[in-house]
Amino acid sequence: MTSESSFLQGARLNPEQESAVTSGARFLRVLAGAGSGKTRVLVHRAAFLIKECGISPYEILAVTFTNKAANEMRNRIADLCDAPVKGMWVGTFHGLAHRFLRIHFRDAGLDEPFQIMDTDDQLRMLKRIHKEMQIQDADFTPKQSMGFINREKDEGRYPASGTGMDRQTRLMQEVYQRYQDLCDQSSLVDFAELLLRSLKLFENNPAIADFYQRKFAHILVDEFQDTNAIQFKWLQALLGHDNALTIVGDDDQSIYGWRGAQIENILRFSEKYPETETVRLEQNYRSTKSIIGAANGVISCNIDRLGKALWTAGEQGEPVQLYAAYNEIDESKFIVERIAHFKSKGIPYRKQAILYRSNAQSRVMEEALLHARVPYRIYGGQRFFDRAEIKSAMAYLRLIALPEDDAAFERVINFPARGLGDRSVQTIRDAANAQQISMWQAASRLIEHKALSARAHNSLVQFIELIKGLQTTGQGITLSELVSAMLSRTQLVQAYAKESQEQRQAREENLKELVSAASSFNSITDFEQEDFLDPSMRDMAEDDGFLPIRPKVVEPSNDAKVPAALAAFLDHVSLESGEMQASQDSDAVQMMTIHASKGLEFPVVFLAGLEEGLFPSQMSMNETGRIEEERRLCYVGITRAEQYLTISYAESRRIYGEERRTRISRFVREIPSEFLKEIRLGSVVKPVYHARQQESSLPSGQPASAPNDGSVKVGDRVMHRAFGEGIVLATEGRDARMRVQVNFTRAGSKWLMANVAKLEVLS
Repeated sequence: MTSESSFLQGARLNPEQESAVTSGARFLRVLAGAGSGKTRVLVHRAAFLIKECGISPYEILAVTFTNKAANEMRNRIADLCDAPVKGMWVGTFHGLAHRFLRIHFRDAGLDEPFQIMDTDDQLRMLKRIHKEMQIQDADFTPKQSMGFINREKDEGRYPASGTGMDRQTRLMQEVYQRYQDLCDQSSLVDFAELLLRSLKLFENNPAIADFYQRKFAHILVDEFQDTNAIQFKWLQALLGHDNALTIVGDDDQSIYGWRGAQIENILRFSEKYPETETVRLEQNYRSTKSIIGAANGVISCNIDRLGKALWTAGEQGEPVQLYAAYNEIDESKFIVERIAHFKSKGIPYRKQAILYRSNAQSRVMEEALLHARVPYRIYGGQRFFDRAEIKSAMAYLRLIALPEDDAAFERVINFPARGLGDRSVQTIRDAANAQQISMWQAASRLIEHKALSARAHNSLVQFIELIKGLQTTGQGITLSELVSAMLSRTQLVQAYAKESQEQRQAREENLKELVSAASSFNSITDFEQEDFLDPSMRDMAEDDGFLPIRPKVVEPSNDAKVPAALAAFLDHVSLESGEMQASQDSDAVQMMTIHASKGLEFPVVFLAGLEEGLFPSQMSMNETGRIEEERRLCYVGITRAEQYLTISYAESRRIYGEERRTRISRFVREIPSEFLKEIRLGSVVKPVYHARQQESSLPSGQPASAPNDGSVKVGDRVMHRAFGEGIVLATEGRDARMRVQVNFTRAGSKWLMANVAKLEVLS
């Protein structure tokens, strides 16, 4: 297809973008620099395949890393095609894996329904296993077990046994095996299991794998630099002899190695597939030349990269501002003052962001913002479905859908309190373990045999009847009515009666919002048969004989389908909750870690804490390859800025209660000097050589009282109780914000806060 097509004429693509969109290569690697139009290229390529190449939407699989990105991609493709792209599979790795497992649950060795377990319930189950196996925290904690299990699954491994393991590894494998047995017993699947089990589905069922290899002629993958081992294997399982694979990513923005991402997947892609065509997108449409120059200077110091140089046709812009703070308090006050400055220039708070390496840095920043009465928002703060009252409500809903869910059972068996103490719950747990059944089944048998105290027996009977009653009620009402009924009968709101009015009101509002979420939930299934197969593939599916024939599920308003709606709602919450964010509508300064900022952009960015040991982190300085990932993280932080970027560091910082002297980060030193400008607040600087001449000419004398306003002037000879005698070289700021640079005879040059140091001026 030539670039003269009407579709491309209206696309306004630059030459490199057009090359990527129209490439006929079977394997295409698009290296998309920050702000270079990555998403634009991806959606235009999908639309190009549909509109210009005659590819059916049913034949395209598009993989993203967030549901938000998937929805945006689907909508933008529909706009470009001037029609809904019904049948196109677009989703995250986990969402698509879940879709495969729902369709092929029998072949995957799962019951229907199965439920997705979140990390909180995963940890709860592992705590129970540790207690059961009498594993002490001195050996390893439940969190360490969770990390081990998730890493094993991300590498594609189920529990293993055998010789050659040390004691701790062998014990962790035993925990893994027990954990897996409990998950299978309760029909629970954790996030890592979604990918691993769907991969095994393809590996163990060649007919199913072959069907999808024929179905998906084109596979498009976003953010490929963030893929881990099992995600790459999962993609390979869908690749047959003729499929085309397009990957889009940026090796310079690979910042998730700590959670399993393998930069080698994008770096070595052409070694795996030698016929790969590589297109580089280097024109940046986001930032000024100064910001781009600073970013290029930093990232060019990395060795293991494919190489590209961002450029922009935009304005030069102001140099990157660098501020050397006396300590973290001075740094935070300075940033708040600069925020007010930009606000006065017409830049709203919401378009200004403070980025930091560690969450711990936010506290001092928050205090300064609160003191100045500047509104702020912690991006990625506690999410709606992570709140305790919502998790308890969701646990009740999960029990209604699947009583064998042990994690949900344990969470609410005695919440609100109903007279079932720890001893009674342990009795139920022991019975479940001994008989290898769910806690729900064990509870029913204990009731039948009257094996508990009278009080515990009655309480347990009431609990079982409560859940069964809600199951019956759910058959004849809407999903939102079921949630309302659950809240009313469980008295969850009343459970928080002893909390403060403010906390109680917040929880009540959140629980009401859950009813609203259920009411607005429409998509009760995302793998309807009509949405899965186009007419040309129906015969192939029937001939292969492995696809279940599913009737199309109607909307939740049909009362008879409420149980199906509940199951779909629970899946929706599990898959979506990890990405929920608070509202961004209010005018508030955005605060976040640099990791959380990836994919975002702001006119004004403050990059705080650029110090050795903090950024780069101390841990990264002792591990091979980690410094390069930290440098990529710095590159990500710099390229979030559109117009103004300010970098700050503190010459001393209180860490874990201890005041420590710090050194400026190597990343700052890597920024070319022409793109960097050190700023002072109302500063007066005296040439060093002149100050030294003046120092030698000043007569010695007794300490004299400082001026009434406590200020000092350039050239003053001063005394400090710790550093001794010295000459003032420079001053900046005023009053409580005043800093002075002093060249001490013994200690050398230092910046000090004048009001803290209490310098004495010598006569």
